[in-house]
Amino acid sequence: MIEGEGDFAGLTGAVPGLFPVPTQKRSKDELKKGTTAAAAGSIVFALIFNILLFVAAPLLLTNALFIAAGWATAPAAVTAPVTPGTVASEPANEAWYEDTWTTVRTYLHPVRPSVAFNLIDGLIRMTFFLIMIVSFSFLKDIRRVFEYHGAEHKTVFTWEAGLPLTVDNARPQPRQHPRCGTSFLMVVMLVAIILFSVIKFDSLLLNFLIRLALMPVVAGLSYEIIRLSAKKESSWFFKLMTKPGVWLQNITTQEPDDKQLEVAIEALKESLKLEPQTGDPLPAPLS
Repeated sequence: MIEGEGDFAGLTGAVPGLFPVPTQKRSKDELKKGTTAAAAGSIVFALIFNILLFVAAPLLLTNALFIAAGWATAPAAVTAPVTPGTVASEPANEAWYEDTWTTVRTYLHPVRPSVAFNLIDGLIRMTFFLIMIVSFSFLKDIRRVFEYHGAEHKTVFTWEAGLPLTVDNARPQPRQHPRCGTSFLMVVMLVAIILFSVIKFDSLLLNFLIRLALMPVVAGLSYEIIRLSAKKESSWFFKLMTKPGVWLQNITTQEPDDKQLEVAIEALKESLKLEPQTGDPLPAPLS
């Protein structure tokens, strides 16, 4: 019997000898390769998932909605060819898959995006995002992450106020921060509605590709809006743009306990050691 096999079988309910436990440790290079491959796979999956959920799906649903509601010109109905012996006014019977394909083609007939089109597209995208965030908030582990998120914001507020970094000073601080990543994502969605209304094509594929190509531009503009909103002299427009994200933080941040505040304070202290000692640069958006 392999050493440790009995304990493994007792924990898993397995039959001894069926799943042997390796006694040799893998090298650091093997572990590093495995970790790198797993991280790369997760990034690729997340990228594809987010593109499909937040770019492709809203675009297709909005296009279909405009066709179904009659807000855009639908293509002429596709009729089956008339064969000898049939009456022209009576359409030939189509197989179910042909009828389904005809329906799909009708609803995917390209609609040229307008401001209204992109507004609905953006609302659908925001709805998907809110459903995902709210759903995650019910998970116990994610809720704990949200508590640490709140501790991070309270600690940053304490530092920005020039107070000593202590739990007593951090505890009464608000947990909603205007430069949070949540605010950044909401600003991204708002900027996308405007930018996608400027550049548009009469092709679903081109509209999809231009949305992907413009994402770096959307992200850059959103970052600048978040950065400018932090300045005291910034206009009401920039502050208004961050409000939806601040409201959403009622979900993505939760009230932390003192131990979580201690962790956030120590993390900030370590981060501040890496900051340049000259001048007071404007803090970057939070994670």
